[in-house]
Amino acid sequence: MISEDITIWMRAIRIRFLLASVIAVINGISVAFWKNGIFNLSYAILTFAGIICLHASVDLLNDYWDYKRGTDVITRRTKFSGGTGVLPEKLLRPKTVYTAGVIFMILGVLAGTYFVVIRGITIAIILGFAIVTIYLYSINIVNAGLGEIFVAIKGIMIVLGTFYIQTGVIDPSAIFIGVIIGFLSASVLFVNSFPDYDADRYTGRRSLLTILGKQNGSRLFPIPVLIPYILILAGIFLGYTKFVSLACLASIPYAIKAIKDIDKYEDLSQFVPVMAATVMYARITGFMLAISLLF
Repeated sequence: MISEDITIWMRAIRIRFLLASVIAVINGISVAFWKNGIFNLSYAILTFAGIICLHASVDLLNDYWDYKRGTDVITRRTKFSGGTGVLPEKLLRPKTVYTAGVIFMILGVLAGTYFVVIRGITIAIILGFAIVTIYLYSINIVNAGLGEIFVAIKGIMIVLGTFYIQTGVIDPSAIFIGVIIGFLSASVLFVNSFPDYDADRYTGRRSLLTILGKQNGSRLFPIPVLIPYILILAGIFLGYTKFVSLACLASIPYAIKAIKDIDKYEDLSQFVPVMAATVMYARITGFMLAISLLF
């Protein structure tokens, strides 16, 4: 019974998708070590814990509001889209999920508050942004079609915040790497919104895709996918990435797969591999980028 409850909560938290924030933290740590030769293990552990709690909070509250809105009740759920399904399947109560989301947010804020005390106003600003946007994400931000922009900014904030926690200074390299991580996360969110398109429109949930339309969205999709590669290459000449960062190109086969088959959005069985390829592209690129900065 206990193991079953744990499995349900791991599903509700979307344990696999927490990896995006983990990779962002790793990149912040990697830039700090590369540029300043600094690595504080205790700071790193607490940063991981705080960011994971905040990410879990976003996912839980998003599940709650999408269920209350009715979106997750009528959408066709996949392992990449349509929410976790724990509320439509009555595995958890809505109030329980909402409470858990708030608790995770409080835990993340407590971790952040410690760094506000020792690092000051910069972390306070980043933490304040996180608190406001986490709570408003599923209520206002996604309804304005700003979900992808929020996720991109989140990537920048995590990398920059992690870097600042380690070093106590701001460096353009951290911002540059954060932009790359932000585009990777935004690409995943954007492609995962295709299966939810009809349900989003029916329930009044606006996304960038419902604003653009599927056809325009599929045509524009290659842009956020290719931008990280362009930035990584440009970064070599600017001193923000390294020559060894070309290892990130190992994800190109997945990027090609996603771009080539993005127009198969009307057939869910054929589109699930597109979402899987996009996730792999983002994870490999982000992870290899962090590793490359340590060489």
